[in-house]
Amino acid sequence: MRNLTCQEIVELVTDYLEDDMADERRDLFERHLAICGACQLYLEQVRTTIELTGLLRADDVPPEVMGDLVAALRGWQH
Repeated sequence: MRNLTCQEIVELVTDYLEDDMADERRDLFERHLAICGACQLYLEQVRTTIELTGLLRADDVPPEVMGDLVAALRGWQH
């Protein structure tokens, strides 16, 4: 069984947080986190972002910023 890279951790963080990961993959993910401080920090940053953005209401975002966000998301490709 090979180890996951930091790039793979970044790509899988949403699945991890949504508990949408096979047990074997979750074990690999958590083993990587146990030894990688940078990925631990990244995971905590994502958790904090989710928590803080959950507190936002549409009215909290100025219209010009909302327009920029919508334009950026429309141009975003996987």
